[in-house]
Amino acid sequence: MKKFLITFLSICFVITMVFTGAASEKKKEKPVSPALNGLKIPEGFENWSVISVSYRKDRDSIRVILGNDIAVKAARAGKTNPWPDGSIIGKVAWSAKEEELWPDAIVPDKFLIAEFMYKDSKKFASNGTGWGWARWVGSDRKPYGKNKDFVQECIDCHSPAEENDWVFTHGALMR
Repeated sequence: MKKFLITFLSICFVITMVFTGAASEKKKEKPVSPALNGLKIPEGFENWSVISVSYRKDRDSIRVILGNDIAVKAARAGKTNPWPDGSIIGKVAWSAKEEELWPDAIVPDKFLIAEFMYKDSKKFASNGTGWGWARWVGSDRKPYGKNKDFVQECIDCHSPAEENDWVFTHGALMR
């Protein structure tokens, strides 16, 4: 347990450093194109609070789950089924690598994706979830998909979490 805690805290520290660097570099970036369904990447998401973290074994990737103020408040209060309208949940992922100076630690490597779920039960009622979905790939944040129908892929993937308002994430306890 102690080894896990030390590794987890190391990952959190590195991720914080990555976000700090990402936020300072943002001014130099070109504008990010909207997703193919018209949704825009949330401005300032790099400074959102962390709701949880995950490691995806099948993709060997580290993921940080972020939220806007509405989502964070709901997650901290345990009021996420359903998530309140106005919630935006972001998942930012990096490939994982061994930390050179501490081989027992796994840290972020290359930026992979930024994915967002936008809760608006009226606006997105037609897809049966109440959520809007968007994904950007790679460090250049290229919109994912061939056309706006990519959303069905998101819904299909999230169908096992339908009873949890289509969201896999559970807020990490802070105490």
